[in-house]
Amino acid sequence: MKQDRETTARSTGRSTVEEKAGGASGGERPVTVIIAFIANLLVAVAKTVAAMITGSASMTAESAHSWADTGNQVFLLVAERKSKRRRDAAHPLGYGREAYVWSMFAAFGLFTAGAVVSITHGIQQLLEPEPAADYGIAYAVLAVAFVLEGISFAQAFRQARTAGRRTGTSTLRSVSTTSNPTLRAVFAEDSAALIGLVIAFAGILLHQLTGSPVPDAVGSILVGVLLGVIAVILIDRNRRFLVGQAVSPELRASVAGRLDAHRSIERVTYLHLEYVGPDRLYLVAAVDLVGDRAEHEVAVALRAVERDIEDHERIEEAVLTLSTPDEPALTFAAHGP
Repeated sequence: MKQDRETTARSTGRSTVEEKAGGASGGERPVTVIIAFIANLLVAVAKTVAAMITGSASMTAESAHSWADTGNQVFLLVAERKSKRRRDAAHPLGYGREAYVWSMFAAFGLFTAGAVVSITHGIQQLLEPEPAADYGIAYAVLAVAFVLEGISFAQAFRQARTAGRRTGTSTLRSVSTTSNPTLRAVFAEDSAALIGLVIAFAGILLHQLTGSPVPDAVGSILVGVLLGVIAVILIDRNRRFLVGQAVSPELRASVAGRLDAHRSIERVTYLHLEYVGPDRLYLVAAVDLVGDRAEHEVAVALRAVERDIEDHERIEEAVLTLSTPDEPALTFAAHGP
């Protein structure tokens, strides 16, 4: 029985834990953020020029949106860099949570520089409307922006879809539950950007057709509301991981199965998993070792198992203790590989 579990762990256990931990490879994340930064910078410049020429409220809101997104990519790049620092005496569990802190800053930036500015400008346009002109320039800029934002979104979507396939979940669920805040931020911001472009186009078109600045101003307000909703969602997700987001039942079952299949472990009676960064876990478990060993041998065996578990790229640190005879083994519902 134990030999069969060990054989299974060798063939599937490592890949299963890695897949269930979610997220894409570390090399993809900076590429996704860099592509988003370049796209947002180009779009922000174009929208600003168009807003100055046309006087459109919706275009001004979109300009603020793109500048907010551009600044946010800087925060996300800082998050990537700082969260990958190796652990030291000052931070024994590493610096992974830096990613959630800097991603939180990015979400606040989206709320203040994007949502507040867009809504405020829209209200001002309702109270003191300004004439708009050169609609062709606005449409051209919106079309170019849609292409650039689409390229950025396609990269984020591809990464999210890959992560979803690894965990056996949908793309949207993968984005919602991933421990990778940069992927979630880029995906959400690019989605909002594409929706915002459609809103801006509708507002400008109605302004042109009706001659009334009201649709344009309402478009600016709607863009601001959209950004506010996205920002609040991102802030809440980062908050959850900072205060201790629980791992999914599938991930917990996968890690428990790998522990239980270890050649030195007879059963697992307690398991605590905690995110300490994107795709990084802190593990505490109570286990019953195979056989009846002397005390000094048990200590050596426990340390050996801990080091073996920490060899996995998702485990930042593993701490094992011994189970008491009366503690029942953990049981989990069966999950696919």
